[in-house]
Amino acid sequence: MLSSQTILLSLSLVFLAEIGDKSQLVCMALAAKHRAWPVFIGASLAFLVLNLLAVLFGAALAAWIPETWLAIGVAVLFTWFGIQSLLDAGDDEQGCVERSTKHLIVTTFMMIFVAEFGDKTQLAVAGLAVQQPALSVWLGGSVALLATSAIGVFAGRRWLSRMPVHYLHRGSGVLFLLMAGVSLASIWVN
Repeated sequence: MLSSQTILLSLSLVFLAEIGDKSQLVCMALAAKHRAWPVFIGASLAFLVLNLLAVLFGAALAAWIPETWLAIGVAVLFTWFGIQSLLDAGDDEQGCVERSTKHLIVTTFMMIFVAEFGDKTQLAVAGLAVQQPALSVWLGGSVALLATSAIGVFAGRRWLSRMPVHYLHRGSGVLFLLMAGVSLASIWVN
């Protein structure tokens, strides 16, 4: 059963929570260096799966994996991408190495999936699904996440793609390392 009020509630809540969040920044950074559609498809698939998991299993799924392990996994992933980006910054004469569509989709999917697993928006979707019609919550949350991903991809392609490649590599490398640091810091804060 679909509820337009629940769709609007979950859409609004998730959209506002995700504007400027790490997943949107990941979409911007990837879309600035690579083709937009594979980045958007990978992010979209990750969010659709994450929302499905949230609705089906609720907060119990995130409780199975301790927050510490999730934070460590995110930190390792972001550290790897940060180091790779910084190493690529010295390779400016090659320009941007274009990856295959499949590679970009899988890379984007994995980055978003690991970064957002157990995130506040996934827990919000799980919490809403306990009280509201699950399909409506999934639909509203998914539309919100697809919209924020599209905005991130558009911003990355439109504005960040005009920058010299080595600046993008350095900037995204520093951004990924900062996000890794934030993830590790969350272990000690919680």
